[in-house]
Order: sequence, then C-alpha cells, then structure tokens
Amino acid sequence: MELTSRHISDKAFGLLAGFSAIVLVLVLGVILVPMILEGTGAVIFRGTVEFRAMQLNEFGHGDASKVQAEIAEVRPLRERLYDIIDTFKRGVDIDALQERAGQIHRQFGAELRYKDTPRERYTSLRSISRRIRDKLRAAFAGTDKEQMAQQIDSVLQYRGDARFEGTIATGYFELAAEFQESLQHIDLRRRRRYKEGLDEVEQIIRELFGPRPDGPPPALAMYRYGATRWDQAQKSLQRLLWTEKWVQLEQSRPLQKTLIERKKEFMGTQLEPLFGFVEENLAQMLRPKWTFYWRYFVDDSTPGHYFGGVGPEILGTIVLTVLSMVFVIPLGVISSAFLVEFASDNFVIRIIRMCINTLAGVPSIVFGLFGLAFFILFLIPAFGGPSKPCILAGAMTLAVLTLPVMIRASEEAIRTVPRAYKEGSLALGASRFWTFVAVTLPAALPGILTGVILSLSRVAGETAPILFTAGIAVGPLPKSVFDTTRTLSYGSWDMAVGDRLSAMVPHNQYGMVVTLVFLVLCLNGLAIVLRSRVFRKLKGQ
Repeated sequence: MELTSRHISDKAFGLLAGFSAIVLVLVLGVILVPMILEGTGAVIFRGTVEFRAMQLNEFGHGDASKVQAEIAEVRPLRERLYDIIDTFKRGVDIDALQERAGQIHRQFGAELRYKDTPRERYTSLRSISRRIRDKLRAAFAGTDKEQMAQQIDSVLQYRGDARFEGTIATGYFELAAEFQESLQHIDLRRRRRYKEGLDEVEQIIRELFGPRPDGPPPALAMYRYGATRWDQAQKSLQRLLWTEKWVQLEQSRPLQKTLIERKKEFMGTQLEPLFGFVEENLAQMLRPKWTFYWRYFVDDSTPGHYFGGVGPEILGTIVLTVLSMVFVIPLGVISSAFLVEFASDNFVIRIIRMCINTLAGVPSIVFGLFGLAFFILFLIPAFGGPSKPCILAGAMTLAVLTLPVMIRASEEAIRTVPRAYKEGSLALGASRFWTFVAVTLPAALPGILTGVILSLSRVAGETAPILFTAGIAVGPLPKSVFDTTRTLSYGSWDMAVGDRLSAMVPHNQYGMVVTLVFLVLCLNGLAIVLRSRVFRKLKGQ
C-alpha cells in the first residue's frame, strides 16, 4: 500500500511539474508572440515610394536616380487627384476664394504702379478692379444661384477688355469661370458642411501622399512624407472611404456610432469620383514593395521615433551595461570573498548580510534617487566632474543596484567549492589570499558567471535609475562618459508615456522593446557560452 501511494504521489508530482512547465510556456507565448510579431514589423514590411524617398532624403540610403524615377512615375496620378480636390474646392472654400480675389486686386495695383501708369488711367483701372473684386466676393458668399450667376456674368463681361489683357487681372476671369463651373454641382445650403468634410479629406490625403509638391515643405520630418508603409496606407484608406457618425438607427433609441461611406456626403459633387479613384489607384500611387529594413538597428531616429531606427539606443544600452559590469563584477567578487573566506560569522557580518538581502528588494527608483543625490550632486563634482546626468553616474548607479545580486550569487558559488581544494593548497604552503586567487576563484567561476548573467539582464532592462542619472529621449551620440545617452529601456518608456506620435507608429515602439529583449538574450548568450567553456576547462575537457 505504501509503495502504491508513493508511486501515485510520484506520478502526480511529475504531472504537476509538466503542467506547470506548459503553463509557463503558454504565458510566455501570450506575452512574447504578439510583441515579436508587432516588433518584427519595424524591420520587415511593405515599404512605399514614400519610405524610399524618406530614406534617401533623411538618411542618404538608396539610389537617388531610381527613387526620383519612381516619384516621377506616380506624379501624374497624384496630380489628377489634386485636380479633383482643387476643382471641388473652388466652389466651397469661400474664404480662400475671397482671399484670392483680394490678392489679385492688390497685385494688379502693384503691377500698374510698376508700369508707371498715368494717374487718371491708374485710378480708373483700380476702380474697375475694385468693382470686379467686390462682385466676385459677393458671388462667392451668396446663397441664391441666380443672383450669383448674374454677378459672375457681370464680371466675365470684362474678359475681352483690352485694358486687362496680359495683366494680373486676367486671374479674375479665370477665377470667375472656374467658380461658374463649380456652381452647377454645389448645393449652396451644404457649403459649410462640404468645407468641413473637405478639410478631413485633405488631411487624410496628406497622410497618404505627403504635402503637395507646390506647397512649402513642413518643418517636421513626420509631415514631409505620406504613408511610408503599406499597412499605414490601408488604415488611412479606410478612414478616407468611411467616416464615423452618431446616428439614430431606431426611433426612441439612443444614438449609435456607425460607419458611413464618406462619398455619400459628397454625392453629386465634383469630389465624389475621388474616393473610387484613390481606392482603385492607391497601389499605383504608393508602389508598395517588401522591404527588409536592417538599417533599423543602426540608423538614428527623427524626433518622436516616427522615422528611423534604434542605433543610438543600442549603443547607449551596451555602453551603460558594459561599464556598470566593470564596476559590479570586481566589487561583487571581492565582497563575497571577504564574507565567505575572511570574515567570521559575528553580529556585524550578519548585519551586513541582512543589509545586502534588503538592498536586493529595494525598488529601482530608490537607487535612481540615490544616484542623483550621491553620484551627480556629490561624488563626481568632488573629483572635478560636471554635476549633471551622465553615463558614468548611470553606470555606477546600475552597479549599486545589481551589486546585491552579484554578491549573493558569488557567495553561493564560492561556498560550493570543495573544502579539499582549499586545504590542499594551504597544505602546500600557499597563503589564504593566493589560495583564493589560484584555486577557489577558478573553481567558483561558473557560479560567478551565473551572477553576471543575472546582473546583465537586470542592468540592461532598467529604466528608473537612468531616468535620473543618464538617460535622454532625444540627443546626440555621447562623446565621453560625462555625456548623457539614449537607451532602449528609456526610449521604450518615453514612447509609452509620450505624445500621440508613438501611437501612430506602434511598430517602432514594439520594435524597440523586441530589440531590447534580443540584446539581453545576446548578452546572456555570450555569458552562458563563456561559462560553458570555463566549466569544460575545469573538467579537463
């Protein structure tokens, strides 16, 4: 009976252990798989001609002749799109039309003065120009089509006047003829709604194809280009074709948010063909191609991480991690050697061990404040350094943060060394110090490297300490250890709590997180390989 119950308990324990392992794998999969899929999109995606133009202009990547040829090929289709918008806009944008009429009037007066027109003729032409301008403005702001048509006709009567031929004033008649054509397709009662809807359409068109070629280039890089990725273009296309409206689907029921075809808002107008035109020709206007953007790991980024890569963040993370390990490994090994080999188990040593264990559980934000107060405000200035956040302060803060982990791991590694090794060395006449250096330390090295692996993982992924001591979101590459630096963890935090830019490019945010995970795995892999070689060497293999 006892053997049977033991067998059942062994089976139950094995099944429980296997189930726990499966649950752990599933949890990791639920967390990591979506993150990896999204993060991979920062490197592998369908890039558009806008992406290739951005890479050429902002980073100097790509063949300039090929990119310019692609832009030239898509330009005719985009110009047709802009023509549709401009034609419709002439009938609904009252403010722009009135401003254009006033601009022609001012330019015509300047032209007359430039030509030294006689005063009497100048006064007469300016009076007629003012009358034409006022009639146009009244027509643009009118609500009765018949009255508006009469005012336009009275303006067009001057079209054959020889006094206006070859002058700026011919713009009046072009403006009047265009408005006359648009007037036939516009419901005057809905002009304001048309204008609001047109503003939304133009905004989405800018998201798709960037600013118009004839306009001034925007100051920010994110506004200089259209959709650089095909997935972004698809989302913008859906927003162009469909709009969300609060409508009452059933009587006596609350309003519900519903998707409505945007072209229904412009039914019967000159803008209606635009939606079908964009849907049918979007691929020809953006030229999507599968792209492997390996430069993501070396390129700099534009403000907000909207374009570019994480090269400076990778460099900053490696520098901070390596420099902090330079501090923590010697201090951790020496401290653990003292506690195990040279210190007696008295009250003071027990207090020290309790403090080490306590420090291992202190929140990392506390270490960040400590680094700010001690290293930045006191220690570095005391040696003549600048009192500001820098790589050196961040590395020392991270070293203090992970020092308890390193000490505890090294202590356990040193304790596992067989006592016979030490006794044999001491019996041969070696000192306690030399016995530790030549015998104990090499035998404990695999365990010490385990502590290094744990320390590496924590140092590379910490954000709170470098928030106060070393990290910045945007800035130049560091030139010395007294400069601040960008890191992957700080960049991920900045994008998570930053403005709306990060929400517009989630692939970059996930890409930075996945890059950090991959970098930590690589650093751990190197430490594991080194530990394996040391272990095999100790076994004589």
